[in-house]
Amino acid sequence: MYKKNYTESLRNELIATVRKVLSPAALEYGYATVPLEEQIKWRPLVLVLGNYSSGKSSMINDLLGASIQETGQAPTDDSFTIITGDDKVTGQGQIRCTSLIEGQTVLADPEFPFVSLAKYGQRFAAHFRMKTVNSPFLKDLAIIDTPGMLDSVAEKDRGYDYQRVIGELAQLADLVLVMFDPHKAGTVRETYASLRETLPANTVEDRLVFVLNRVDECTNLADLLRVYGTLCWNLSQMTGRKDIPKIYTVFSDQHAPDKKAGNDYLSYLNNQRDSLRKLVADTPEYRLDHLAAYLENHGDRLQLLMRSLASYQEQRKRILGRHVGYGLGLGLLVAVLMLAGTAFTGGFGATDTNLMASIAVGVVGFVAYALLMIPMVLQGFHHAVLNKKETIYRPETQLDQDLWNQVAKMAHDYLLRTHGKFSLRRIKAQIKKMKVECLAGRTEVRKALSELRRIDPGH
Repeated sequence: MYKKNYTESLRNELIATVRKVLSPAALEYGYATVPLEEQIKWRPLVLVLGNYSSGKSSMINDLLGASIQETGQAPTDDSFTIITGDDKVTGQGQIRCTSLIEGQTVLADPEFPFVSLAKYGQRFAAHFRMKTVNSPFLKDLAIIDTPGMLDSVAEKDRGYDYQRVIGELAQLADLVLVMFDPHKAGTVRETYASLRETLPANTVEDRLVFVLNRVDECTNLADLLRVYGTLCWNLSQMTGRKDIPKIYTVFSDQHAPDKKAGNDYLSYLNNQRDSLRKLVADTPEYRLDHLAAYLENHGDRLQLLMRSLASYQEQRKRILGRHVGYGLGLGLLVAVLMLAGTAFTGGFGATDTNLMASIAVGVVGFVAYALLMIPMVLQGFHHAVLNKKETIYRPETQLDQDLWNQVAKMAHDYLLRTHGKFSLRRIKAQIKKMKVECLAGRTEVRKALSELRRIDPGH
């Protein structure tokens, strides 16, 4: 009980830190459209991805202990389904779906972390829903079932940006299962795009789990080895990793090794279904580490976004200062030439009058330069940045480069929206404050997590 209370207290502190330190700046600078704490205040999430025939729904049904999701060889469900526990009736009677909540309702309810997905429109909302299930397995987590990935479908056919939706859900998820079947071991186009681009940009590698499902459908051991080897090769190409990630090989408990059935090769395999089940069930234990990483990752990205905007203003300020100097030099030159000309011709009589007239002409020259030339120069710099002819930030390390890739468009959009007119002093003060508070926050969290691991699990 003590450990549970300590964990809940630490979770609340993390959410409060995100609310206080990150969300205000994230909303101001276009880093997020909803407060960042909205994405982490709900229960742990497991995202299930895979080809349309990879057995996602069957595995989910097995985890829950009931047929909650439709199954079949052909595509049976093209919806995103949030499957969560029903706190009112969990564990009572036969396991069943106790309610079905339509997408519009879920996307509009701030209790859930899916409000930001509403921007994908009515077509997406029609393919989004939530089921509550009285399964004990869902006591402390929720599972997201997704439409099967296809090879030829285009985004316009789905009616929404599938990869961007997957990316946002991956950011929310504490565990991402990517499932394959022996018949399509990683060759589907949407799977390639997800593993190559979407998932690396939105989650970390240690949250990805690869599953080769339905291995009992291989005709013999040689066929299984061929399928496994093909999947390993495809994963190395899609993920860019030199090492082969762990792949869970699973099959239904109904298909026990049976020589008569021709699947005696399964006896050589350790069905990792129970291990996979335990991995999913243990997701809540990783939640605090993921929340700490959430604070760190978004803090780093947001600070880099703000530093890039400060860099833009510093460059703009230097250009402005340089051209103010040019204008003053031009005004002074005009004044000197005017004074020299009048002195030479004697056209103005008194020396004081000549001097005043020359100064007046010099001031007019400076004002004309300032009003006509400087705005054109600053506008040219602004357009050059927006058109990427000039960069507003130069990453110094690979970490900086990775972070910059994730926030560059946000910086571009903010500059486009504000026309580059925002306070350098204010943004520098915000960066300094965020740096101090994020460092203090992450140090405190890591210390607390270390203490948490030393607590006896029985307490």
